[in-house]
Amino acid sequence: MKYWMLLITTAVNCTTWASPSVCFGKTHQGAIKHSVKLPLQGANFASYSRLGWYFSRTHVHHQVAEIMSSSHAQLAQELPDRHFIYGETGWPQGGPFKPHKTHQNGLSVDFMVPVIDQQGRPAHLPLAASNQYGYQLEFDRQGRRGDLTIDFVAFAAHLKALHQAAQVAGAGIKRVLLAPDLQPLLLTTKDGAYLQQHIAFNQRQAWVRHDDHYHVDFAITCEPLSRLSRP
Repeated sequence: MKYWMLLITTAVNCTTWASPSVCFGKTHQGAIKHSVKLPLQGANFASYSRLGWYFSRTHVHHQVAEIMSSSHAQLAQELPDRHFIYGETGWPQGGPFKPHKTHQNGLSVDFMVPVIDQQGRPAHLPLAASNQYGYQLEFDRQGRRGDLTIDFVAFAAHLKALHQAAQVAGAGIKRVLLAPDLQPLLLTTKDGAYLQQHIAFNQRQAWVRHDDHYHVDFAITCEPLSRLSRP
């Protein structure tokens, strides 16, 4: 591993921060101070786009970064052959983040759906500029797209690991956005009962279907937005 990659990969695993993040407002109207840029990649995860990462579209609250790091470590033990892709998160200072309607205070993270091939083997999403790095891919009501199928087992394990890591960090998961027609397939996995008990999913279709990715809002206490300009 190149030295610079080692630095950005290990930085997010630190449990102390020179300036801990402070989030303001809500996910749809907010801001953040001292955000953390997620690592470009690690042993079992990567950013959806080097370009998006380079242009600072992958900043989060430091606790969110710690939760993601812990969950990836857990998944490396539970599902060592699986690889996870995170999508867009937000600007370094938060605020409006087009084309998203949320992602404004460092607590929102998109994750691209894990997939398997026709033989049930782990596969990779075709992420490219031509499909907006995965955001324009479409899966049917059974979670299929050509010879790829959403890996609902890995998907459920990922959400469970995120929730457990959030609890350890003294935080939580406020909600998960996923296409309603795909939710039953997720909840019938071995971790489905856990998800039903601990995670709130959208009941209605969001303005974006959320079939190629799932949106996670973490539950971390934020300051009122009115305090942003105060010393």
